[in-house]
Amino acid sequence: MLIFGAFGFWILEEITLLDSFFLATQTVTTVGYGDVPIKTQGGKVFSIIFMLSGAGTVLYALTVLAQSIIQSEIIDAFDDRRKTKEMKKLQNHYIVCGAGRVGRRIIRNLQKENLPFVIIERDEKKVASFAEENLPILIADATNEATLTQAGVERAKGLATCLADDAANVYVVLTARGMNEKMHIVARAVEEPAEPKLIRAGANRVVAPTIIGSQSMARALLKPAIADFMDSITAETLDLVFEEVAVNSHSALANKKLSETNLSSELSLIVIAIRRKDGELYFHPTGETKINEGDLLIVVGKADSMQKLVEESK
Repeated sequence: MLIFGAFGFWILEEITLLDSFFLATQTVTTVGYGDVPIKTQGGKVFSIIFMLSGAGTVLYALTVLAQSIIQSEIIDAFDDRRKTKEMKKLQNHYIVCGAGRVGRRIIRNLQKENLPFVIIERDEKKVASFAEENLPILIADATNEATLTQAGVERAKGLATCLADDAANVYVVLTARGMNEKMHIVARAVEEPAEPKLIRAGANRVVAPTIIGSQSMARALLKPAIADFMDSITAETLDLVFEEVAVNSHSALANKKLSETNLSSELSLIVIAIRRKDGELYFHPTGETKINEGDLLIVVGKADSMQKLVEESK
């Protein structure tokens, strides 16, 4: 419109190109013609047409811009409200605090297992990487008690805090443990001295990626065959999986000796260890070892056999 108006005034009014552009800008911005008056009849007719079309174009552009902004805000508000409602319905879900490199790995594993979860991350750049997946994400501070409440920490089954700061992880663990005593909490330790503090704060398990990484490198250097085997299990190239199976009162395994079950004979599964109710761990149990109600079996074997065991244990 500015270019159209400038050339129109330049041709009809026979003024300089600068003055014609100045007139066009005054018209579009509805400032008026104070300095350079319209002299010719053709210029006046053109001015009427240009004022209507120019002002209309500007108003239309502003209307479209305002509409897009308001519509975007409304959609975001409804989307946030929908996610909040969905979070309120969650039961026995998992909460992941931090969506960095470690957090993303946890999220992918939860997705793979098809388990319900909520992500808490305050960095919008990290959240943007999940924009197309429509995941339940709270863009907020995980150390805030109100944020944990919104994520349903009182109803959650587990929480993983993998923030980049040890002090923040300690605060999250301390707050979450006070809100849910039964929840299983796993915390990341950036520095090794933070591990005992996280345990005292209420974490069930503490994972230090730097320590685990150095141990993995040492194993790869000193015992490459074992390292290859462990890597194959992790990468699932051997079709072997580890699983922990809880033995409840309805389980067919309850109150039986290990040799009396179908774990080895039919399913070809190996029970590596049994954790009793009191936390005592029996490593490499024999066939005479009795499985009690409330035990937790740590089993390794083929994925299809493991699936059958999990279904039978429900």
